[in-house]
Amino acid sequence: MKKFLIVGLGNIGEKYQNTRHNIGFKVLDYFAQKEDLTFETQKLGDLATYKLKGRTFIFLKPNTYMNLSGKAVLYWLTKEKIPLENLLVITDDLNLPFGSIRVKTKGSDGGHNGLKDIQNKLNTVKYNRFRFGISDTFSKGRQVDYVLGDWTEQENKNLKERLEKSVELIKSFVLAGVNHTMNSFNGK
Repeated sequence: MKKFLIVGLGNIGEKYQNTRHNIGFKVLDYFAQKEDLTFETQKLGDLATYKLKGRTFIFLKPNTYMNLSGKAVLYWLTKEKIPLENLLVITDDLNLPFGSIRVKTKGSDGGHNGLKDIQNKLNTVKYNRFRFGISDTFSKGRQVDYVLGDWTEQENKNLKERLEKSVELIKSFVLAGVNHTMNSFNGK
């Protein structure tokens, strides 16, 4: 059975739960709710497993805090013997409009400390990432407050449809591959 590690980036703790920076956790929580999965706390994170069409999805929400996510990613890739091409990291992206989706197979960390740590621990920039747009509608010098701020009322209204699309994207990544997923979802 082929295994895939799907990592949602975020920060642990109630005060971060509904922040823009925690979209990785939110996507995985939404998937788990839809499929009636339960996360269990294990080494370096909360994990849930889902099986579909001969494939195993291992969902990971690192409990190392965002900026140290690489340690958990490397540990679970190694422990589960999952090849790097079967890794998908879900993260927020300030450079994309709210709710827009971009899947990439490699690239820079774009100033994102979670991605920077993953890239340092994996020793490569070649890993799949699913960037979820949170837009950049903040005033100069307010970036931290913005990413760690809660979703607006309007964003919350639009989030459900975007989370549905995110679940479809994850299933596509595992079942149809990254190239098909990029063609089907990027910019949608």
